[in-house]
Amino acid sequence: MANPTAILETSLGNITIELFVDKMPLTANNFLKLARGGFYDGLHFHRVINKFMLQFGCPYSKDPKSSRAGTGDGPDGTIKDEHPADARISNEPGTLSMANTGAPNSGSSQFFVNTVHNHYLDWFSPGASKHPVFGKVISGMDIVHKIEATPTDGDDRPRTPVKMNRVVVQAAKDA
Repeated sequence: MANPTAILETSLGNITIELFVDKMPLTANNFLKLARGGFYDGLHFHRVINKFMLQFGCPYSKDPKSSRAGTGDGPDGTIKDEHPADARISNEPGTLSMANTGAPNSGSSQFFVNTVHNHYLDWFSPGASKHPVFGKVISGMDIVHKIEATPTDGDDRPRTPVKMNRVVVQAAKDA
């Protein structure tokens, strides 16, 4: 069985992702549950840093100018950190990684798309930052780079909001 995919329909174009339910079931299924329930629809990218990443998934980002954008959790709260020994997937360009507060077990609905290799964020790297990768972009990296190049304000928010119109989950197909 292949992993499920989803289309991220943004205001700047579509990005198709694969979700690693085979290697990161807790984190990938958390994203899938939220996406299937429409949680991500209508939210905005609230943090965009060129040559680093795009962050998304805060419920307060429905209002792209909200000062609370980047501080909220999903409706089910936080999930347990997922660090399986057989899933040492690095934060390479185009991968999706769970955002968190830096405290253990603080991931929820927010994630980021790496635009460069952020190996120091790997859950298995030395240091405090631990961000498990649970998916990857399989088409639409041109849109990722378009979002990455969006002019931002002093808080790394896009000056022209970038909206997630909707996330469409596609069923896994047999390989």
